[in-house]
Amino acid sequence: MQIHLDKIDDKVECFEARSLKELEKQINEQIDNNKVLMLEVHHIQHHVYIDQKTSLPIYTAIVHFKAKK
Repeated sequence: MQIHLDKIDDKVECFEARSLKELEKQINEQIDNNKVLMLEVHHIQHHVYIDQKTSLPIYTAIVHFKAKK
């Protein structure tokens, strides 16, 4: 049995929440988790759309993490 450990160079994660505060909390938690993997935020893209069923805003973000140099 062989175990292969490869370094993660890039990682993209998606987040969705009902409020900006909740979205920020989710992103900050994942930033802390990814520090262990030696990843830092490279780029964040965010959007807001209206849920057709509830007419409430949905906040989304895509966070690109890259390996620390």
